[in-house]
Amino acid sequence: MAGLASNTPLFQRLDKWAGVAACAACSIIRKLGFSSKASGGRRGLLFVKLAEQGSTVLAGGAIRDAVKKFGAENVYFLVFDENRFILDAHGLIPHGNVLTVRTGSLFEILKTSVERLLEIRGKRLEALVDLEFFSRATAAFCFLTGIPKRVGFHAYFSEGPWRGDLFTHRPRYNPHMHTSSTFRSLVAALDADPEAFPQFDWVQPDPAAYEPPRFVPTPAESEAVKTLIAGHCGGGPLVLLNANASDLLPLRRWADANYVALARRILEVRPDVFVAFTGGPSEASKTAGIAGQVASDRAFSVAGKTTLRELLALYNLADVLVTNDSGPAHFATLTGIHTVVLFGPETPRLFGVLLQRCQTITAGLACSPCVSATNNRQTSCRDNVCMKSISVETVFAAVNAALAARGKA
Repeated sequence: MAGLASNTPLFQRLDKWAGVAACAACSIIRKLGFSSKASGGRRGLLFVKLAEQGSTVLAGGAIRDAVKKFGAENVYFLVFDENRFILDAHGLIPHGNVLTVRTGSLFEILKTSVERLLEIRGKRLEALVDLEFFSRATAAFCFLTGIPKRVGFHAYFSEGPWRGDLFTHRPRYNPHMHTSSTFRSLVAALDADPEAFPQFDWVQPDPAAYEPPRFVPTPAESEAVKTLIAGHCGGGPLVLLNANASDLLPLRRWADANYVALARRILEVRPDVFVAFTGGPSEASKTAGIAGQVASDRAFSVAGKTTLRELLALYNLADVLVTNDSGPAHFATLTGIHTVVLFGPETPRLFGVLLQRCQTITAGLACSPCVSATNNRQTSCRDNVCMKSISVETVFAAVNAALAARGKA
């Protein structure tokens, strides 16, 4: 992500101190009876999910459920500006229904948040779903929208950070349910008795049955990607490696040396294969250095050379993607590429890609996962043994299997 929104530690500190104060103040206001009451003439739903592009992909099922309930023209989504592309790639709601908060500076965040708040209040929506797990800032924002039906997680018996008493429907966060189902449960909670929570007798559908929408690039985007790789690739399979050099959660990184060794192993065994390293503009220099260490004319870097939509177009053209459990693992579900996703501090049981064309690899250590929604992804670990325990040979075998599956297809 670009802008101030990429400064995760700063946002966590602000949410801890300013967020608690905001939730406390809004909770007092609500107890005094100054909250919005249901009234006629309201129609539509607002999703709030500012950050985490990968989680936004996992919300696709919830968005579809809301569209069935309210109609696409009545479903809105509030998101950080740099993350809106994934909603546009989904194509589930109209382009104009994606409301954005700019993140160039703290002032800009506050200014555009107030602008969006006033805009939302003017729409007189019926319902709101907060997809942030335990963000205090979004809880306060949701209350201030004036939307009468508000769904968000509540910290019963300290199961998560305290965020006041600001939601009318307060389901308990279930750490044993896949995140895609968790998001769908929040939409279903709108029809439940608000006085019954945390009891909630919704039964999740099979999360693996959900098929994400397919991203369709424009002809110009496809042509730009073809031109980008034309000088590096022949007619053979293309394997993408996302070395994730500037990951916001460093413990999720698989070592650069492992990616170099993996690329060499692939190129050694498969003389028909080409390897491209991907990444964002901030990763371009380091990723080019990693690609250079492979020392092969069949290995190259495209980091920083594509837009995010062109990156998805590249996924459509490539055969296999190897990445940790960051955004690209979920972006790839909108394309036809096979993926190999490496998990360590988090678990594929909650955040894994559920498509058959995805293989997840985890070492299964007793200390893993150590970060979760209820601890705001905080951990005392400083040595990601969980990722170091994943061998190059294990990942290579998964890549080889994926290439074989592509060949059969």
